Amino acid sequence: MRFSRWHLLLLPLALLFLFPLVQMVLTGFMSDTEINRFPPGLIPSSLRLDGYVKLFQETPILRWLANTVVVSAISIVSHLVLCSLAGYGFARLKFPGRNLGFFGILATIMIPPQLLMIPTYLMFAKLGVVDTLAAAFVPWLASAFGIFLMRQFFLALPTELEDAGRIDGCSRLGVFLRIVLPLAKPALATLAVFTLLGSWNDLIWPLIAISDQDSFTMQVGLTTFHGARRTSWSLLMAGNVVATMPLLLGFVLAQRHFVATMTFSGLKG
Repeated sequence: MRFSRWHLLLLPLALLFLFPLVQMVLTGFMSDTEINRFPPGLIPSSLRLDGYVKLFQETPILRWLANTVVVSAISIVSHLVLCSLAGYGFARLKFPGRNLGFFGILATIMIPPQLLMIPTYLMFAKLGVVDTLAAAFVPWLASAFGIFLMRQFFLALPTELEDAGRIDGCSRLGVFLRIVLPLAKPALATLAVFTLLGSWNDLIWPLIAISDQDSFTMQVGLTTFHGARRTSWSLLMAGNVVATMPLLLGFVLAQRHFVATMTFSGLKG
């Protein structure tokens, strides 16, 4: 990769955004006394594993991590399936009330989530999913943003490709699965990333709907390290490292795939 003058600007910005992550990792190796001293220090005087030892011995951190993985996996799969189907239907199928229905779904984006928490909680209570892991992933099964994103992408695809498939005898569902979805990899990858970040970092709703410690996600579990009078900062920072590293590792491993899907749309001239 050739050096560009843009690197002189991007490198300091990258270091600026990297600084909080480095501070979080280093703080996890400090004692609470060293963390609370003033002025605060960035580099620990000695690497202490007290925070990590307490994290894995005194808290069900692995259970919380597994719950978060389950919630995120279900959210991503359901988002990709339901939002792509709904987006394709609004983009290609003609039925009465199509535009009205789409704009009605789109209008829900403007509703503050806080206004929906009480009716959502009452509905979930009647369904019997409150205080279970299902309460964390059911709101992430689909979203108006995901439907909008997929619809706009499908509208940009040339219809001639689908017409050719229909002429060859392929059904509407077959055209969607064999022709449209392979071309939609950039949009699907984008939707998957947004869904992963949103479901993994979701806090407010799971904090309200889940009180059973065995059903906590990582973000809810980390709130238990905060006390009214005392906070175990070494334990909290160690938990933040455990919660953040899977996302960073997944991004590093899948970085080339993200770039490839955003660069190549599958249309070749």
